[in-house]
Amino acid sequence: MIKLQRSKFSLPAGITYLNCAYMSPLLKSVEKAGIDGIKGKRNPLQISPEEFFKTGELLRKQFSKLVGCKDPSRIALVPSVSYGLANAVHNIKLSPSEKVIVTGEQFPSNYYPWQRLCLDSGATLDVIAAPPTTINRGKIWNEKILDAIDHNTRVVSLGHVHWADGTLFNLKEIRRRTLEVGALLIIDGTQSVGALPFDIQSIQPDMLVCAGYKWLMGPYSIGLAYYGPYFDNGKPIEENWINRLNSEDFAGLVNYQVAYQPGALRYEVGEHSNFILAPMMLEALKQINDWKPKNIQAYCASISKKPIALLKENGFWIEDEKYRSSHLFGVRLPAGKDLKTIKAKLKKKNISVSYRGNAIRVAPHVYNQEKELMNFARVLIE
Repeated sequence: MIKLQRSKFSLPAGITYLNCAYMSPLLKSVEKAGIDGIKGKRNPLQISPEEFFKTGELLRKQFSKLVGCKDPSRIALVPSVSYGLANAVHNIKLSPSEKVIVTGEQFPSNYYPWQRLCLDSGATLDVIAAPPTTINRGKIWNEKILDAIDHNTRVVSLGHVHWADGTLFNLKEIRRRTLEVGALLIIDGTQSVGALPFDIQSIQPDMLVCAGYKWLMGPYSIGLAYYGPYFDNGKPIEENWINRLNSEDFAGLVNYQVAYQPGALRYEVGEHSNFILAPMMLEALKQINDWKPKNIQAYCASISKKPIALLKENGFWIEDEKYRSSHLFGVRLPAGKDLKTIKAKLKKKNISVSYRGNAIRVAPHVYNQEKELMNFARVLIE
């Protein structure tokens, strides 16, 4: 079991930060890596051609370790989820009779690309909304998704957990069903990977993409994506020099290549060698792999168990444990409670959470303690 890790961060005293789903604080080690990167740019003579590739290779290996990918060349460095998804959408052709399935109130970056693809092709965008119930809500929602997957389904794109309230989606069952009908499974792991175990070999998605600045504990404007065999011969959305075959040979760059680098490397963003952000992301992944997501999830479960029980006893609704994550969960108010008043109270107590839809989104991490979550619960109850 992980112990409290607050000393590894620079969070100010007196602040309760339950908002990692919004943006993670930087580890001190990640901050140092960024500062070292800035200092390194003072003297470009120290940046050799090899440095354009070295950190990226290490990053792919660390992310592969995190998500159980056997081949690091299937991992691409991307600046955002929308960029990673754009590469996927660019290589999927739909007919008017086909459809794409997404979940209701899904994060916009995993909705708009599919909306555009469907609008351009005449295909159907099938949005599977959460059931209007508080009883077995997660179970019914998963069943609705499975029932919607039929032989007209070309793509299913969703998160491992819902970004607003942490509802867990049964990716293994969804994958099984998509394989039966020949549909692609594309996963936005931004709100789960790093804090919730994820295994490529077990789930076998066609694509997984993650922004780096949340549960991967990295900086803003860098992320990672896994592309499966379906995308092996696809066309990237940009044509840059570093993604072409033999780009390591700087003297030979004028010998233009038709072929791309192997695997998913063709989909990497230009200037992905970023000498500041890439070392920061690498340092963050090393720490997460040291902690291990299963231990982070267990820690979050241990410090939130009593506060959640207290809230439920007082009429607040939180998804059943079987159908939600422990690192991210939504709290919905009972009748008679005013959200505006609660927001003001939480702000006065220096408790940071997010508000998504009609849920108060709570997202603890290893820098939090049970007493912080208990204080949060008492503010809501009082």
